[in-house]
Amino acid sequence: MTDHLTLLQVNDSHGYLEPHQELFYAAGPPVYRTAGGYARIAALLEDAREERPGTVLAFDCGDTIHGTYPAVRSEGEALVPILNALAFDAMTAHWEFAYGPEQFRKVAGRLDYPVLADNCYDDATGDPVFPPYTVCETDSLQVGVIGIAATIVDKVMPDSFSEGIHFSLGNAELPGHIARLREEEGVDLVVVISHLGFPQEVKLARETDGIDVLLSGHTHNRLFEPAVVNDTVIIQSGCHASFLGRLDLTVENRRVKKFDHELIVVGEEIRPHPEVEEMVEGIMEPHREYLSRVVGETRTGLNRNTVLEATMDNLLLQALLDATGAEMAFSNGWRYGAPVPPGPVTQNDLWDIIPVNPPVSTVEITGRDLRAMMEENLERTFSRDPYQQMGGYVKRCMGVNLYCKMENPAGLRIQEFFAAGKRLDPDAVYSAAFVTGQGVPPKYGKNRQNLDVRAIEALERYLAKGPVSAELRGSVTAV
Repeated sequence: MTDHLTLLQVNDSHGYLEPHQELFYAAGPPVYRTAGGYARIAALLEDAREERPGTVLAFDCGDTIHGTYPAVRSEGEALVPILNALAFDAMTAHWEFAYGPEQFRKVAGRLDYPVLADNCYDDATGDPVFPPYTVCETDSLQVGVIGIAATIVDKVMPDSFSEGIHFSLGNAELPGHIARLREEEGVDLVVVISHLGFPQEVKLARETDGIDVLLSGHTHNRLFEPAVVNDTVIIQSGCHASFLGRLDLTVENRRVKKFDHELIVVGEEIRPHPEVEEMVEGIMEPHREYLSRVVGETRTGLNRNTVLEATMDNLLLQALLDATGAEMAFSNGWRYGAPVPPGPVTQNDLWDIIPVNPPVSTVEITGRDLRAMMEENLERTFSRDPYQQMGGYVKRCMGVNLYCKMENPAGLRIQEFFAAGKRLDPDAVYSAAFVTGQGVPPKYGKNRQNLDVRAIEALERYLAKGPVSAELRGSVTAV
């Protein structure tokens, strides 16, 4: 018997309710185009469900309720009615924990579909915080769906994200859940929705039998062609709700016999779903006047699409140096943040750049600590073992220059290191500005101070001085 199943995927939408600028690669320089918006996502989901009634399942792979001003201001709650209107079948999580586990549980309880995580446990009881799996039914198939949340929440994120809970990798639990779904629940297919990141998920699929489809998240890959690993079809669909992944499966005898995949760009040609568009407008309208205010001008296109250094973060680091007079500055290698083309910069853009709006901080740090910190960060970014990759991109730096052999073993990647214009002195003490404990982790440096200015205000003050440029400087260079 031949059956059909359509899987739809959104991952890493980061609270981007409305259409926004996105960076698209081309044969020449990248170009900026408008993309995204939940009203257009809703329209695509509705079209697919009407085209193939009774055969469509839709999943959200997490990083959904955090990343923009309305999302953060409401601690994720503003998005609940819209997410319910999109009618996903399940989701998993990462930045959802940014408001603390209790708040996320509150938000999850208001969703019409389950949050799944086979690797999130209560510290006190050892019990799972969320169900590890669910069974979704179509007209002709039963589909077992297992969720894996980001394992890094309690390892490199702020402590408040994981208060009272802890995370495993989720791989050890997976075979038991697959066996239970197939043998006890009698499912026809097993789908994993994950927020581990594409490198980790490829390794996971390679070492775990019985996964038919893995919907990947976290690393913002735009996979125009699926990866097939150990008979597992893997897709990931960009970020910022600028893309929707569609996988049409032909199923025979409880096996995927054929698949067709499309990475759909959520472009301006897609007519928005009117009801969802009205809901989005209701959320945005109270903030329009504030968020639309122009705060400055950039001569450089700002984006975070590059792994070693990014123009968006160079602007942030320049603002930190301007606010503190420090010799160098550091911030986390965040992936999210919709691009800003050359031209006006709005208040909304600043909140997209750093929605957590942390205080500007300073620290005194030795050259020896600087090298250790950057070697640790390079290993977390480029570890040969995907399971040891724990972060976004390379830590963003200014006032230093590193020349690195990325193929070298852990702790031995940095070939040359310059700080404050001179070769790094291991015993010298340098003044550094940073934002969040991911910028300079607490174990590095002394005399840490949080200043009375926050990141958004520092950016506002810097932009108020006149048009800015934030070109790539070669702060971290692969050699």
